[in-house]
Amino acid sequence: MVPRMQNNRSPLTSRALVIVLLVLSLVSITFYSREDSEGFLHAIQNGVSGVVAPLKFVGTAAGSVGEGLATSISDATADESTLSGLRQQNSELRSLLAQAEEYRIKSQEYEKLLEIKDTFSVVGPAAHIIGRSTDAWNQTITIDVGSDEGVSAGLTVMGTSGVIGQVVAAEPASSTVRLLSDPSSGAAAMIQSSRVEGIVRGSLDGLLYLENVAADVAVNVGDVVLTSGLGGSYIRGLMIGTVARVEGNLGDVTRLIIVTPNQTVSAMEEVLVVVSAEAPSIASQTPSNDSGGESS
Repeated sequence: MVPRMQNNRSPLTSRALVIVLLVLSLVSITFYSREDSEGFLHAIQNGVSGVVAPLKFVGTAAGSVGEGLATSISDATADESTLSGLRQQNSELRSLLAQAEEYRIKSQEYEKLLEIKDTFSVVGPAAHIIGRSTDAWNQTITIDVGSDEGVSAGLTVMGTSGVIGQVVAAEPASSTVRLLSDPSSGAAAMIQSSRVEGIVRGSLDGLLYLENVAADVAVNVGDVVLTSGLGGSYIRGLMIGTVARVEGNLGDVTRLIIVTPNQTVSAMEEVLVVVSAEAPSIASQTPSNDSGGESS
């Protein structure tokens, strides 16, 4: 049997040990305070500090990591709790920006229509395009004004740069407008520079062709084409477009003259119906800077 170890240390021995340790501490403090920085006790202190310093650094780093982790967890929790709100705010801001851009575009279009109305002293209602034809045989649009506002068949319809077509049918609250690009359309026209007259016709390919121009008349790319007012179908002096291409030579009866419309109708939203107007002098008009293109 293993003998049982017993603690035979008496209370008197323990007290004596404590007294000895206190005496040693007092002696050490006395020597430490009296010796210089290179003394024995100072050397021991520096050595112990060098050993303990890395441990303090690790503890400090661990504390920093802990604090950083706690902050990250707190931030992640905050982001998660506010993510839905941030998404909602972002969506609202995007919607407001889109609405502001729409107002800006509309304002520019209305300003151009007012300029046209003032230039030609147009009397007639403004209208919004509410429908477009989808086939090449019928190049038409539907507008939201009709006979209730004085619209009738035969009236000229203008965009922000000039004439685009003619009313062919009017209902009480809507009207159908045949575009110049329609294959069955025709407008008496005039080349602004030479005063030579002809007929602008539409086509299945959506292009405008200037026909019935005398073979001995020079026609150049960039010439402005206006309505001549002959036949009474369109008011005189409205811009139709510019000559984009001339195929054939001077003297050829079969010359092909292609006219670019003054405005891309497919991108148009607002128009003016002309009940009456007073066109300015044709000679004083200049080509529009608006983007051209094929009508639709």
